[in-house]
Amino acid sequence: MTEPANPALHSFHPDLTEDNIARLVATFYGRAREDSLIGPIFNAQVKDWDHHIAQISDFWSSMVLRTGRYNGRPMRPHLMLPLKGEHFDRWLALFEATAREIFEGEVAEAFIIRARRIADSFEMGIATTRGEVAAPRHSV
Repeated sequence: MTEPANPALHSFHPDLTEDNIARLVATFYGRAREDSLIGPIFNAQVKDWDHHIAQISDFWSSMVLRTGRYNGRPMRPHLMLPLKGEHFDRWLALFEATAREIFEGEVAEAFIIRARRIADSFEMGIATTRGEVAAPRHSV
């Protein structure tokens, strides 16, 4: 199945609210922190979880609602982490399951498509800094 180049999701969708975005982020990170594979990486890096969850909520709000609240550089903090393909696979599995629990249909899919593109971008960026070549694996 091919993904649309630019999935149509309108910010006026009734399920697409700041509260639901915050719930997605908080629920996902609650699960990620407990995960045996990615939990240790997150827990070693994130010192203030409330701040991190607020920042990532701003990121997703900017991505899907176009609020412009996030102005950071999301790739940068990930470049130094010991991340491998299996970490991205687990991150996506947890994120996709959470997105489908909180949102239905096109809203969940819009988050998932964006998350897959982000995972590929980060994975390829990290590979580049290591002198490796990586192709997209999740958003093809």
